[in-house]
Parts: sequence; C-alpha cells; structure tokens
Amino acid sequence: MNILPLDILKRAASQARGLSIDAIHACSSGHLGLPLGAAEAGAVLFGYDLQVDPSDAEWLNRDRFVLSAGHGSMFLYGWLHLAGFDLSLEELKNFRQLHSKTPGHPEFGETPGVESTTGPLGQGVGNAVGMAIAGKMAGAHFNTPEHEIINHQVVCLAGDGCLQEGVAAEAASLAAHVGLDNLVLLYDSNDVTLDAMASATQSESVLDRFAAYGFEVERLEDGHDMEAIAGALARARANSNGKPTFIEIKTVIGKGIPEVEGTSAGHGEGGAKFAESARQGLGLPEETFFVSDEVRAYFAEHKERQIARRRAWDQTFSAWQSANPEKASLLQSGLTRELPADLMDQVQVFPEDAKLATRAAGSQIINDLAKALPLLVSGSADLHGSTKNYLKEQGDFSRDDYAGRNLLFGIREHAMGAIVNGIGYYGVFLPSGATFAVFADYMRGSVRLSALVGLPVFHIWTHDSVGVGEDGPTHQPVETVSGLRVIPNLDVIRPADPEETAGAFVAAIERADGPTGLLLTRQSVPNLNEISVAERRAGVLRGGYVARREKTELELIILASGSELSLALSAATELGETVRVISMPCMERFDRQDDDYRQSVLPRKCRNRMAVEAGVTGLWSKYVGLDGVVVGIDRFGISAPGDIVMKELGISVENIVKKAALAGLKV
Repeated sequence: MNILPLDILKRAASQARGLSIDAIHACSSGHLGLPLGAAEAGAVLFGYDLQVDPSDAEWLNRDRFVLSAGHGSMFLYGWLHLAGFDLSLEELKNFRQLHSKTPGHPEFGETPGVESTTGPLGQGVGNAVGMAIAGKMAGAHFNTPEHEIINHQVVCLAGDGCLQEGVAAEAASLAAHVGLDNLVLLYDSNDVTLDAMASATQSESVLDRFAAYGFEVERLEDGHDMEAIAGALARARANSNGKPTFIEIKTVIGKGIPEVEGTSAGHGEGGAKFAESARQGLGLPEETFFVSDEVRAYFAEHKERQIARRRAWDQTFSAWQSANPEKASLLQSGLTRELPADLMDQVQVFPEDAKLATRAAGSQIINDLAKALPLLVSGSADLHGSTKNYLKEQGDFSRDDYAGRNLLFGIREHAMGAIVNGIGYYGVFLPSGATFAVFADYMRGSVRLSALVGLPVFHIWTHDSVGVGEDGPTHQPVETVSGLRVIPNLDVIRPADPEETAGAFVAAIERADGPTGLLLTRQSVPNLNEISVAERRAGVLRGGYVARREKTELELIILASGSELSLALSAATELGETVRVISMPCMERFDRQDDDYRQSVLPRKCRNRMAVEAGVTGLWSKYVGLDGVVVGIDRFGISAPGDIVMKELGISVENIVKKAALAGLKV
C-alpha cells in the first residue's frame, strides 16, 4: 500500500468534522460525538485502508464497513460523500429530511455504501459477524487454488453502547470461536455514554474481555494518531492466525468543539450551537459544508486507484469464470436469487396417513430443498435436535470447515437473528435460523430490523403452542404468534400438516422482499386429505384457502391455523353441511391477495364466523368481526401433557361446537 498521505488526510478529517457540524446544526438534530471523535479513523478507513469501489458499491469482493453505532450516521455519510460514492453534497445538506438519502440512522438500500441498517445498538456487530461468516463461506465454496476471488475484510465501528449490549457479546463470542480472521472490530473508546461518563455503568476492561473471547487485541492510546490507526489496520489485514481483530481506539468524543468535547453533552447535538466557533477552531472558512479542492482532488485520485484495483480483480474473476463455469453459474444464481422454477416439486409428497409434527415434516422438507439449493444454509441456537432443521451430510460451519452449511449458534438467539441478517445482507446465501417459538422474543430486535429492511431471510420457530405440554407456561408461547404478526412486513406462517409445511418452506425461500417466520408444532398432527396436496401447498402460498367447502347453502365459516385446523375440520363435521372451514396459515400473505380471491375464500355475505387458534385471540377479530367468536387462549398456559393442556384450555372439538352453540351461530 502507498505511504500514508498524512497531511491531506488530516485536512480531510477536519473538513469531515465540519460537514457533520453543519448538517446537524442545519436540522437541529443528530449526534455529533462519534463523527467528530472518530474523524481520524474515518480518514484512514475511507482515504487509505478500505478496499472498495465507490463507482460500484455492490462489488462482490469489496470490504464491508458497518457502522454499528448508527446514531453517528453523519460520520458514514460524510465519508461516503468524500470517498466518491453516489451521495451528493446536497444530500448531506438534507440530513434527516424527508426522502433524503441521509436518514437519521443508516438504512440499507437507501444510501449507496451503507451495508446494513443500524442504530439499535449492537446490531451492527452481529451483522458484521454474519457478513464475515458469509465471506468465509463464500471463499470456501468459490475460491480455487488458481483463483482467489473472495478475500475481503469486514470492518465494524462500535462504541461503548454497542459493546454493552448483549447481542454484541453473543456475536463476538461466536466470531472468535469460529475463527473469523476476516473481521475487524474498531472500538471507539471515548469513555462516554449518553447519560453520563461510561464509568457510571461499566468498569471492566473491554479489551481484556475481547481477548478472553479469543480476539487479537490492540489498544491505541491516541485514537487521533492516523499513523497508529493505519498500522493497526494493516496488521489486522495481514492477520491470518484464525483470530478476529479488536482495536480499541481511545478518542475524545465531540473533538473540535471545546465546549462539549470529552463530556456526555458531546454525544448528541448539544455542540451544534457552537458551529461557528468550532468551524474557526478547525481552521475552516465561514462557508458551510466546505470541502477544499485539495481534499476533493485527493479522494478523486484515490477513487481511481480503487477502481483500478477492482478492474484487476475483474480480470481474475473473468479467468475464474472461464475455468469454473459451474461455480460461476451457482454464484450468479446466489447473487440474483435465481431459484428453480419447480422448487415445490423438489419436496417429497407425504403419505396420506402420515401423522407427524410439523417440525418433523420440516426436517424432511428442508433437507429435500437443501439438495436442490446448494446455497441454502441453516442454523440453530443449540436446538437442532428439537427444531429438526439440521442439513444432513452438509457439514458444520467451523474454523475447520468454512464450507459447512449448518451454523451452530450456541445459546445465542439474539446474535443468531443479527448474524442471519448479516448473511442476508451479504447476498449470496439463503440463510435461516431456528429456536423455540417462545424465544423469538429474545431475537425480536433483529427480526424487526430484517422486516424493516426487507431482507429475504427466514426463521424456524418450533414448539409453537401450549401443545408443548409438560415444559409448562414458560415455554408455551400463547402470545408469541400474534406478537410476531404485528411486525410490519414479516410473514408469519403456521402450517397445519406436512403438506402445508412444504408450502410454508417454499414460500419462505421464494420470498424476495422480506423475512418469514415458520411456526411449527412439537406434537404430531394428521395429514389433512380433504383436498389435494397441490391445493394445500398452493393455498399456503396465498396465505389462506378453503380447506373444507360447505355442501349446501353457506351458514357458518370457521377459520383456523396450524394444529387447530384438524380440530376445526372435525368440529365442522359435527356442525353440519352448511359450514365452511378456512385454513389461514399466513394472515399477511392472505391480506396481500386481490379482493376477488379473498372474497372467494371469505365472502362478505357470510357474517356468521368463528376462529380457532391456541393463542391470544385479538388479531382474529379482523376476520370474524365484532360479533364473531374466537376460541383461543387469553392467559398463560399450564404444565401437563400437551393434549391435556389443550383440552383444559378449551382447544378441543367439543369446545368449538359448544362455543358455536352458545354464541347462537347459525348452522
């Protein structure tokens, strides 16, 4: 690498500080502390170390930079602008304004160069670990002895707040365990959190903690010494000892605004009112949003060097393509999310008399799909034996086998969610994670972000109801399914039998614009053969369908999901030929159907309705109306065998029939 151009990068750091001060002052909102305190780190990263191509923000072998401390978004926007990404000065002036490319926190897909949506602290650390896993996995799948096309780094900048969050600790522990020496974690160590100095809430040596995890650690006492920062990053890039790198950079928060620097007041926008004097102190002119011609010229030249590096890689990639056409085709299918047109046909048809838990059906289904989809990877939070999503004969991802397609997350549900998101951001693999449904709340922050971004990932949540039984109310997720359904853009699919489960997995994999959660049973359920396999599978793709059609004039509609569909069908037999039963495995998919389809399934003319689900009842009112009846469980569960718990809490054929009669529903 060229000699560090210290003088011009020092000027760039001052001008980047000015951009942040001006943007935050203009909107009277934002966080100055990190953009000012970490300006030298930004100068070294974007002006010297990171191997990216600003003209091609999605270049496959780029280094990924993740700002986990997303509140410091003007740090990222300022440096992306200076580095020559498609982010104009006008966009910086529109910081935090409607429809700008510079939202309050970095948002994936909104701003070129933003690798993941961050802001909820610690999430970016987990995302970066996921990207580093994906990088190792991609290298193992696609590099050859003759051509190394994947060898990038993942660099994450985090602060005290990120590293206090449990999700970061979970992710970091796993990163060291699997030997992610392509990961660099920069710790902006400024001794300040929002309310007070960091010493008010922490006293451990963070450096020693990461050393204990298994990181290669280094501490820079002067986090504004660019030569020291560049040296540490160079050592991290050269590191191939199987350890991720942790660099603690001691910085002064809000540096450049004497009135607040080094204090908790420097965290937010408190220093913006000193913009004019700060600009003078930094040696900047009165002109706001100032960038000198010399700094512009340097970054333009640096961009050309970056483009030249990428073009050299293009030649290697082209030679690799020619030598490895099958690998090249597979990689292209991953990058474009190209799936087999007959994906549903790749899944076995289950015997008509099959009776098994949908988690067990899911085990067979995901293994069928894994054969058809070489880039499908799956993991579990230490529950493969229960969630049943282990990919047979595909190996475990580890420091000894980066081609393994099973991810062993350990008991780290929140990290699992953030890491799966990171693999999703990477964009080659089809990732999923699995745990018990009741623990979906441990990973809710990550699930919410995947829905916000529209990441095509999925999760397998088993033990989906009080049917869990003897484990008792701590493990019986009566509120969880509805709690997940209220997350916008998350598809929640609760299949009723093995064939619906096949449809659910295919729906999750085929979805390109958001995440999916699959809710699967612990207890066995019968295969429901009133309609064909194809109709049940297709019905799941549409979210809801008629599972049993009335034989005479329609008088009553019963809706159900999951294991309760078989009960609804049995109850309908007792209630008579005027009853229609609707399977509603996915409310979100059903609600996206056109009105004609929804009316064909759930006609407005029939207001006589009831719903059945072994969980809280509130959300079903949108289908049954204020006068409808919902047979559900608006309380916590009890510890007993699952079938007894179900019956005790009213989830039975007898109670469905009784409730219909008591409510005066017309049959």
